[in-house]
Amino acid sequence: MTVIPVIDLLQGQVVRALRGDRQHYRPIVSALCASSDPLTVARILCDHVAARQLYVADLDALQGGVGHVAVVRQLLEALPGLELWLDAGFADVSEAHALGAALGPLSQRLVPVFGSESLRSRAALEACFTPSGRGILSLDRRHGERLDAAGCWDSPALWPSRVIVMTLERVGAGTGPDVDTLREVATRSPHVQLIGAGGIGSEADLALAQASGASAWLVASALHDRKLPRMST
Repeated sequence: MTVIPVIDLLQGQVVRALRGDRQHYRPIVSALCASSDPLTVARILCDHVAARQLYVADLDALQGGVGHVAVVRQLLEALPGLELWLDAGFADVSEAHALGAALGPLSQRLVPVFGSESLRSRAALEACFTPSGRGILSLDRRHGERLDAAGCWDSPALWPSRVIVMTLERVGAGTGPDVDTLREVATRSPHVQLIGAGGIGSEADLALAQASGASAWLVASALHDRKLPRMST
């Protein structure tokens, strides 16, 4: 099981995500690192799990504000061996392309995450994952309700090769992985690489997630709370 560390950015700082209640997120307080500076936190988390990918949720952009382009640039420049997965509330592929153009050559290591909560329409979904595209789809839900104006959940023929299953009420809660939803998605598209998000609170949770079909999991709180051991390559 691959652990992909997560940093949630809000107003220039890393915050602790909890159950998707973004209005109440606060700067991270961590047993692993004594800072909420994005680069500092990213370095420590990636080192702790020997990560080759880093997931960044730009919460300001997700909520319609100004995104953290300068921070994303800093992360890409300072962590040259890393692939950066970015969810910045992209409503369509043109927004991801605009960010890539602003980043120049650094964008070669940027992978846009298109969240079902953000995509504006079915047409936007259809345009995201062309054969040359590198994007990832995130299927987002909260308390059993799909966040999905574009109809992503019911369009497996349009899914890319990597799909995130995001259960927002479990984010930061340590209540265990949502294996039922994971298995549901796997049934819809058996050949897709599934990445889970939310609920991990122990090594046992990771083992359960892997047994349920996940190849990787997005993790933040369990790392900050030292509930997962240091990992090596």
